[in-house]
Amino acid sequence: MTVSFPVSIKTEKVQGGPDIVVYYPVVYHPENKQAEHLMNRAIVNATQQLINTLFGDIPTTLISMLGTYEIKNNQRDVLSLSLANYGYHDHAAHGMTYIKSLTFDSKTGQQYQLADLFKPGSNYVGRLSRLIKEQIAKRDIFLLDDFKQIRPNQDFYIADKALVIYFQLYEITPYAFGFPMFPISVYDLMEIINEGGPLGKMAVNN
Repeated sequence: MTVSFPVSIKTEKVQGGPDIVVYYPVVYHPENKQAEHLMNRAIVNATQQLINTLFGDIPTTLISMLGTYEIKNNQRDVLSLSLANYGYHDHAAHGMTYIKSLTFDSKTGQQYQLADLFKPGSNYVGRLSRLIKEQIAKRDIFLLDDFKQIRPNQDFYIADKALVIYFQLYEITPYAFGFPMFPISVYDLMEIINEGGPLGKMAVNN
């Protein structure tokens, strides 16, 4: 029987002054340095993209920035995490936060896109969009415009036996609502998930 364990995570930071601090995770995988390298390279690239987005978001001086992260899943060879960067620009009405999530096969270092979670040719966009529409109605979420469907590469992370689809601030709801997040049980997607992918691994009952 093959046994898998969570990978080790250490926190590092980059700092550009007392009010500009970004914390980010570093993965340690002594048994597979290549996988470790691939995951850490993707994390560093995503962290830098978030920093660049905040610096270039508004043509005024960036007063403060705080970057944090959360580990959403670290089991069954599936590592899923979210990076969040908050920034405040001079004279802005409010700060702005962006979230970027990454999901990996922690055994190989492969990064998954949303399409990789499902069988080739499956209409995962339509299925997920329908389930999200049901949640929008049930939770009475106020939208900026009628919701039609998700993007094929919509933001997501995995948290145990749930796929969480989410949207950025202002993407479908007003700023005050925060980040609209839609947890979807893997068992509502069984007929279309890629059994060898991360959702397939999470769906196994053991």
